[in-house]
Amino acid sequence: MRNQLKTVVLLAALGGFLVFIGGLVGGTTGTLIGLGLGVIIVGSSYWASDRIAVRAARARQVEPGELVDLQADVAALARRAGIATPRLFLSPDPQPNAFATGRNERAAVVCVTAGLLERLGRDEVRGVIAHEIAHIRHRDILIGSVAAAVATGISALANLALFAGMFGGSSDDEDRANPVTLLLLFLLAPMAATVLQMALSRSREFEADRLGAELLGDARPLASALGQLERDSRRIPMHIDPAQAAAFIVNPLTGRKVQFARLFLTHPPTDERIARLLALPIGAGR
Repeated sequence: MRNQLKTVVLLAALGGFLVFIGGLVGGTTGTLIGLGLGVIIVGSSYWASDRIAVRAARARQVEPGELVDLQADVAALARRAGIATPRLFLSPDPQPNAFATGRNERAAVVCVTAGLLERLGRDEVRGVIAHEIAHIRHRDILIGSVAAAVATGISALANLALFAGMFGGSSDDEDRANPVTLLLLFLLAPMAATVLQMALSRSREFEADRLGAELLGDARPLASALGQLERDSRRIPMHIDPAQAAAFIVNPLTGRKVQFARLFLTHPPTDERIARLLALPIGAGR
């Protein structure tokens, strides 16, 4: 129920922000355009979130008979969580990472990178899969998908607003936004979108870590995996839309040299996640 409420609030915030930007650029006409764009973005993020995320990761679906052990682990962890087995996808990216997406449990997808399978042991990979299964069990995946659409839509519309304000916009000078206002919108809107993702994703990561450890019966494999993923994310780049970064188990853009952007990372500190995991009274992870 709580996650459903978050989704409703997020959708309302997206629609309101798009209408607001449209009104700044083109008055009444711009407001209607912003409303139309909001409907399109929200609809696409709900119905096509899995396809959008998989396409962004350049991933393909794992076929029957391929990666048999991994498919068996996904199925076993899904049974423990009491959900249907999600579809498994493989991204060719060399950075070890993973994410889950989809509008509901029946349409859920777990995607792992080639780097994850190459650099982590089976127990650690199972820890990562358990974390993603936990996201599906908690119904976080729709929230993450809509949050990505929020960030993409706001950033795109802010760019459009600046362009329209500089080279066109409303023919009525009273409806046309001040250029300074549009410039501030262009600079601040993407930050606002990222802060929104931060607020949604941080608590979800801690909860997914906890349930993932419970599904395994041991917190150590996931804790070890998080440490390795954090180190590798700093030195192995991933070329991904920043709007999709919050979906991954660790932020895939950690290694970027733009220090200002690191103020707006959408994940809690990995060392804090590891400490919380190792403090859990679960099996040998105590």
